[in-house]
Formats: sequence, structure tokens, C-alpha cells
Amino acid sequence: MNKTEKLATRAGYGQGLLEVGALHDDLIVLEGDLGAATGSAVFGKTYPERYIEAGIAEQNEVGMASGLAAVGWVPFVTSFAIFTAGRACEIVRNAVAFNNMNVKLVGSHSGITSGMDGGSHRCIEDLAWMKAIPGMVVLNPCDYNQTRLMVKKMYEYDGYCYMRTSREPVYNVTTMEDDIEIGKAQVLREGKDLTIAATGIMTTFVMEVAEKLAEEGIEATVLNYHTIKPFDAETLADYVSKTGNLLTVEEHNKFGGLTESCRSALFNRVENIRFDYVAIEDRFGETGNRRSLYPIFGLDNETIYRKAKALVK
Repeated sequence: MNKTEKLATRAGYGQGLLEVGALHDDLIVLEGDLGAATGSAVFGKTYPERYIEAGIAEQNEVGMASGLAAVGWVPFVTSFAIFTAGRACEIVRNAVAFNNMNVKLVGSHSGITSGMDGGSHRCIEDLAWMKAIPGMVVLNPCDYNQTRLMVKKMYEYDGYCYMRTSREPVYNVTTMEDDIEIGKAQVLREGKDLTIAATGIMTTFVMEVAEKLAEEGIEATVLNYHTIKPFDAETLADYVSKTGNLLTVEEHNKFGGLTESCRSALFNRVENIRFDYVAIEDRFGETGNRRSLYPIFGLDNETIYRKAKALVK
């Protein structure tokens, strides 16, 4: 783990746009009046002719992107997750997915770490919404580096997809040299005592907990699920069958996210395992910063550590 600097995945998105946009002049970005917050503004400053400010009209923004894709552009649609995946969900379904348009959707400020915007903006349902759309690829990179790489993967992928990013700065646990593949879990750490499957920025906290467990002689395998759909069931089943247990960790409602994907993946594959999860217990978010909210919602390192220890015992 690189503990030299904390960077947000939203910033990795902006940098990724610059890097990929410099190589491909058909990449175009649409923004819902939040570019300074989502990270897309850096692309707009460098390539203003390929940056469309759609305003606070996210449904129209998605519709515009579908039209642009129809004539050969590769549009990246950006706003807060509550708007990209939530407010525009029906347009995503009918204008993008139903018509099989090559549109890339990005939802920033996901989970409960969207600053002081309040419970209305705490998007803890986006993975479930997007997973339910037929054919949708759903991505949730864990740190700044991986988000930069994922922008390139999204551009190269021929089809529609959704990526979740976060406002919260975290340490990098991956490198720019990592060979990541859409639909394939990334093994960040191998251990014989415990399997932990994590997604998004929670993966960085899981790596911190894994280091603490190792100091106590408990070796944990950490699987980073940067792709929620399509889901890599084979890797999960392989490691869980070896350790006999599983802890899932996500900043999302326990319904519809990583936890349910893991449960479904293991059904009729692995039997007699010990299982627990760290996720949001089917409730809305509230105002506050991460330091105050994570313990309230049971997403803090201490909860991850306690549940991991209980599984091993």
C-alpha cells in the first residue's frame, strides 16, 4: 500500500479522461454542471470543443449522449451517482441500453462520502440499479490509479457501461502497471485463513485491516471486485473453498450490490462456509463526513477487523 498521498477516484477519472482523450479524438464528455466536483472539468479546460455542459438536466444529458454515440462519438456521461444512475435511470435503460449505444456512464460522489450534501445525495443504490439493466457492465474501481486505468478499459469496451467513483481521497493500493480486466477479480493479497471480497474505496480500508491481521498471524486473501457485473464467480469460489469463509465489504446497500452478487455466485458452488458482510443496512444516508459516518453505518476499519476476526475464530 502506497501511503505517500491520498487521492480520490473522481480525480483519477479526470486524469484518465485527459490521457485517453489525448489519444482518441472521438472521445467526448458530457457534464451535468458538476465538473469541478466530478473531475471532468480538467478535460473541458484542455479540450473545450469536446466538452458539453448539459446543465442540471441529467435525463437530457444521457439522451444527448445516446445521439452522439449513434453518429460515431464515444461519449462519457458524468454527474453525481444519484443523478446519473438514479434520476436518469429510465433514459439509461431506454435510450442507451435498449438501443445498445456505446455510452460510458460515470456516477461520482457515490455511497455516503459525498461531503455535506445530505441524505438525498447519498447514493447507496446505484450498483443495484445499474446491475438490473440488461447487458450493463458495472465498474467500481478502488483507487486513483485503478480509475485512470478503468477509463481506458471503458473506452476500449464496445458497449455501454457504468462506473462508480467517490469523493473520498484514499491511499493507492494498486499501480498503473497492473493488468486489470473487465469481469475479472483482482487478487491484491493471498492468505490461507480468510477470504475478503471488497469493492470500490472500501478495498483500500480492507488492505489496511489485512495488514493488521497479518501482524497477529492471520493471513487474508483480498479480492478487489472492480467489476460488479459481469461477476467473476470462479475466482471467488476458488478462494472461498480454500479458506472456508468469506467477508464481503462494500459502501452500498446490502441489497443489490457486491454482497448479493457473492451470495448468488457461491450458491451450489461452495458449501458449509462461514459468511459475514460489511455493508449499509438498508437505510438512507445522512449528513456528515466519513470519519463520523462510517462508524455509524458500520463501515469503519474496526468493524471490518472485528467481523474478520470472528470468521476466523
